[in-house]
Amino acid sequence: MSPAPPAPPASPGPDGPSAPPDRDPGLQPERTRLAWRRTTLTGVVIAVLAAKSALHGGPSAAGVVAAALCAVLWLGFLALAHRRIHALSASRPPVLAPGIAATAVLCTVALAVCGAALVF
Repeated sequence: MSPAPPAPPASPGPDGPSAPPDRDPGLQPERTRLAWRRTTLTGVVIAVLAAKSALHGGPSAAGVVAAALCAVLWLGFLALAHRRIHALSASRPPVLAPGIAATAVLCTVALAVCGAALVF
């Protein structure tokens, strides 16, 4: 048996031979941006309620530390969300790195735990 003949080269398009086809992402980037914004807004509510709970009835050292921790966690998540929302504006947004995703999850879970600890 003889080997198959090589495939003919692809005909160059208007942008050249290696240009990827245009991507139509639909509404998925917009939904993702909105999800990041909703989660960030939820963090704001948790941080504000944590501060209110910590200062209710007089500030205690533990309450102030927990409220400050909530604020720092929210600021960290806000920075991550802002970075990701900005990246989603590109026509081909980069894939979310596993380290950034893990950090976002950790900030969200820790913020929820701190908020729950202050409320209860």
